[in-house]
Amino acid sequence: MKTKMILAGLLTCIGIGAQAQDAKTEEPKGKAIVQVFGNFHTGFGVDNDDRGFELERSYLGYEYNLGKGLSVKAVMDIGKSSDVSDYQRIAYIKNAQVQWKNGNLTLSGGLISTTQFNFQEKFWGYRYIMKSFQDEYKFGNSADLGVSIAYKFADWLSADAIIVNGEGYKKIQKNDGLNYGLGVTLTPVKGFQVRVYGGLNESGEEGKEEIANLATFVGYKCERFTIGAEYNRMWNTSYADGADLYGYSLFASARLAKTVDIYARFDDLYSKDDWNISKDESAAILGAQFKLGKYVKIAPNFRVTMPKADGAENAFYAYVNCYFGF
Repeated sequence: MKTKMILAGLLTCIGIGAQAQDAKTEEPKGKAIVQVFGNFHTGFGVDNDDRGFELERSYLGYEYNLGKGLSVKAVMDIGKSSDVSDYQRIAYIKNAQVQWKNGNLTLSGGLISTTQFNFQEKFWGYRYIMKSFQDEYKFGNSADLGVSIAYKFADWLSADAIIVNGEGYKKIQKNDGLNYGLGVTLTPVKGFQVRVYGGLNESGEEGKEEIANLATFVGYKCERFTIGAEYNRMWNTSYADGADLYGYSLFASARLAKTVDIYARFDDLYSKDDWNISKDESAAILGAQFKLGKYVKIAPNFRVTMPKADGAENAFYAYVNCYFGF
């Protein structure tokens, strides 16, 4: 009898412990989002007078896991205006989204991160040093108001679709058009990935053309090194008929030690019939990254920009980029 009582007591304790563990797993929890990008830079030659410290961007926000796959996230983007005559800091809402994950399915809604070049940006891995190609040359917006869905069909195949306003997170919805996108990602072998994305951004205005985007990417990543290549094309830039842009980006990085990486990248942007010749260029960057603990990174690098316009001189810069975040 005593033995039975002891066994019953143990089973009760185990049951209570399991329930407590389940309750603990379902407990809502959150985390702060803090990311700060800064640099010191100096030009050479004709750009010798361009030097100084710069706080490029700050992301401040919070992400909260409500349990059962449901989470919410809000992020403020504090940066500089695109207007060269405006020296004031400007704050935007970068993300204000609700997300639900259930098995291989992910649904997102609100002011969400777009899927046009998010994959390439993560693969490149040095956003605080330099934006990925499409972001750098304004082929699309990194966040927008709308909904997206992603599904992993198998270890080697996943797909995603998105519908957003098409005007980015810095502007209110002005036109009636929407931006549609569909992406497919293949992982034929571990570490090797191929992605294709197509998008259509409706103009919503009479007399303006629709913008179409095509983004292709192939890359390989392992513990010791990363290599990637992307080709991008945009038809009817700024809704203007025939204003097409093309370009590719090649990059690689290698881990020399636990806290030291080296990286290199080459970009090439060109336009149909040279309509954008004043901004068409090739650009290269070479540098290293040093991790100072868990939250701080420092990345000295050298950059050269080679404009394609006749008579334009190459620009040479040295940078020390800094990152703080958790």
